[in-house]
Amino acid sequence: MSFLHPEILYYMLPPLVILFGLLLTQKTQQESFFSPEVMQKLQVSVNTLTLKARNALFFLIGFLMIIALAGPVIDEGKIEIKAKSSDIMIALDISDSMLGEDLYPNRLALAKQKALALLKLAKKDRIGVIAFAKNSYLVSPLSFDHDAVAFLLRSLDTNSITEKGTNFLSMLEVVDESIHNKEKKYLLILSDGGDSKDFSQEIAFAKEHNIVIFVLGIGTTKGSPIKREDGSFIKYKGSVMISKLNENIQALATQTGGVYIQTVNADTDIKAMLHEIELHSKKKELKSKEIKRYIPLFYYPLGMALLLLLIATSSMSKRKSVSVPNLFVLFVLLVSFRDADAGLLDFMDLEEAKDAYSAKEYKKAESIYKEYEQKSQKSEIYYNIGNALYKQGKYKEAVEAYKQAKFTDKQERAENFANLGNAYVKTNNVKNLEKAVEAYKESLKIKEDKEIRENLEAVKKFLEKEKQKKEQNKQKKNSDSKDSKKDKSKENKQKQEKSQKENKDQKNQENKEKGKEKEKSKEDKEKQKNKEQNKSDAQKQQEQEAKKREQEQKKEKQSEAEKKKNAAKELEDKRKDKAECVPKQMQNKMSDEEEKKWLKSLSKQQSTYLYRLNKQSKFEENENEKPW
Repeated sequence: MSFLHPEILYYMLPPLVILFGLLLTQKTQQESFFSPEVMQKLQVSVNTLTLKARNALFFLIGFLMIIALAGPVIDEGKIEIKAKSSDIMIALDISDSMLGEDLYPNRLALAKQKALALLKLAKKDRIGVIAFAKNSYLVSPLSFDHDAVAFLLRSLDTNSITEKGTNFLSMLEVVDESIHNKEKKYLLILSDGGDSKDFSQEIAFAKEHNIVIFVLGIGTTKGSPIKREDGSFIKYKGSVMISKLNENIQALATQTGGVYIQTVNADTDIKAMLHEIELHSKKKELKSKEIKRYIPLFYYPLGMALLLLLIATSSMSKRKSVSVPNLFVLFVLLVSFRDADAGLLDFMDLEEAKDAYSAKEYKKAESIYKEYEQKSQKSEIYYNIGNALYKQGKYKEAVEAYKQAKFTDKQERAENFANLGNAYVKTNNVKNLEKAVEAYKESLKIKEDKEIRENLEAVKKFLEKEKQKKEQNKQKKNSDSKDSKKDKSKENKQKQEKSQKENKDQKNQENKEKGKEKEKSKEDKEKQKNKEQNKSDAQKQQEQEAKKREQEQKKEKQSEAEKKKNAAKELEDKRKDKAECVPKQMQNKMSDEEEKKWLKSLSKQQSTYLYRLNKQSKFEENENEKPW
């Protein structure tokens, strides 16, 4: 054990010993006038502490307090602390085009607000400012004095530089000269991009001198006229000039290893830009120092002094029946006080947990907070555990931790509800999104916050889109089911019609067969009758047969002539059909031999594949159709 301030012991203990030594040895006024025997008779017996006993207690109290002031500690070793920082140079465009009012109040005023917001957010980084138009000037070198940089930044306007225009190359030269760093240099440009379409020279210069450029585009693609102080607009060749955001400047950022972001009225763009700069940049080590780490013990003597002060200022009795229990109570208090003192050491663990959280060692911070949770179930501990779990991506566990944190302070309750809503959103569950809406509303009831309001609106919009998708899917399913039912009903009707047709065809065939049978039976009966008649009239039949033969011969001759005629007609008809089936272009190209073969195939009634195809789909003649 050692003391942080041992000089206190040297300067304060000797006077204390001398003072109380005189008080304890000095006689009272009564003892100087009366003898001890007389004093014993004059004194009234009391059950409280004597004056000397009280003075002895006060001496102990003073002694313990001096030891506490000396700072007793236990040496725990040394810790190396490193101070790191990123060097960021801000280049602000103050040309006349920045007076455009397409952004409120105008481009230059908004750009200055963004730069001031960056100064507030980047508290641990060195920041400098360059103003540029046609020429460039260093407004402030890299500095930790953000108040001085902000003061200089606010005073900039378009009249600070008389030569108008926008020259990025000269600005990059100033950056290279102002930052004496062999490694990478980080530059944030706040500009509308000027009028240049090609930034190849600037990109080559930046790569050569290790300058990483980040661009925050100030302006809109629609643009606006440039208004002078007297209210008139700047004209070019007799017409009012419209200045627009030059999006070609994004090549200057992306090709040098940086990021391009188009500005918005809220602070989300500058926060995102600072985040990107911190991801890309390597922090420079400024100082490193070794610090001794101690376990403080001052509360032990201080606690004992307070306890003795309580005893010295009370009217404790000296009777045995009272003094023994009081000694027992004193012993119990001392033991319990030691246990309580052990709990007082927990603030060291909490400091360690905070340091681990700030160093992004979230698992270590979580374990320390959970160990302390077993000792003291405080809302702050659950809140810190939830934050550590959230940073690790354990969103469900973070939700449970935030639920257990029940604050009485309004500010703390609002922050807890806001973090609970964020954790619900990260779980990627529609039900949890509804719970996130409730958590955000509870936070806004306590305290209005712009970011929480934006988160609430974004979650509501997403939930509305999900509801619309569900309704559309239901409608599609209903329409599909209706269509399927209609198709099934049509199929059933078609099947019924087919079955009815088949039944009708079967019935017609049966009726035909029955009719044929009846006709055959009639013919047989007639033949029998004719045979009987022929037997009786043989002569008549012979004569009639001779006549019939003559008639039949005549009919055969006639039928042969008719068949020949019919065959010639059929050949002519088939030739016509062949001419219709074959396109006109092919009719001209077909040779005589091919035509004879075609006619033979038709006369033999051989139905080829091409022939059947032409029967199924009729050929429609089109005069505009090309031969290929």
